[in-house]
Amino acid sequence: MTLEDSRSANSPELDALIESAFAGDASAVHALIERNLPGLRAYVRLRCGPAMRLKESTSDIVQSTCRDVLENVERFRYRGEAGFRAWLFATAMRKIADRAEYWGAAKRAAGREVPMHDEERSTRGVRQLYASICSPSQEAMGNEAAERLEAAFDRLSDDEREVIVLARVVGLTHTELAEQLGISVAASRTRLFRALASLSQALGEASPSS
Repeated sequence: MTLEDSRSANSPELDALIESAFAGDASAVHALIERNLPGLRAYVRLRCGPAMRLKESTSDIVQSTCRDVLENVERFRYRGEAGFRAWLFATAMRKIADRAEYWGAAKRAAGREVPMHDEERSTRGVRQLYASICSPSQEAMGNEAAERLEAAFDRLSDDEREVIVLARVVGLTHTELAEQLGISVAASRTRLFRALASLSQALGEASPSS
């Protein structure tokens, strides 16, 4: 994607912000992080899964991700806001993988796992993004509904979780999704449809009335 292509999809204000970030302006990078913070928080919670959420504060992983991005401004390459999000989420995924390796290698604290107090899920931005996973036009869901969505999401297969996160949290188009997954656009649409159907079924099974 050329610089002109990236600009065509953005407002002039956003273009200016991204250009400043590309030039190494830490305050512009910070502003882009703030703009994408709800998505980052949701991404980290959903990609961590239930086992790691018992051991790690997702807030700490989010903060570590933001700090890493701010400390490595010079690595940003201009590919529009989508490129910035890709960099941000890739950094978060590396943090998650590092923590998973840490816990998995030594089997640390296996006998003392307790749910950690974590405020990430309770933020309105995360609850609104969770709601959009089920329906793009839905308003922010309540804390209990967000908890049920996480529980239902955790019951999905790895492939189902991946395609939903990439499409509804990272915000990839079907073309980008197909490229990321190494499948055709038609296959990416089918995989997302089936994954969302599985999530809907899991949500029904996780509802209080079931």
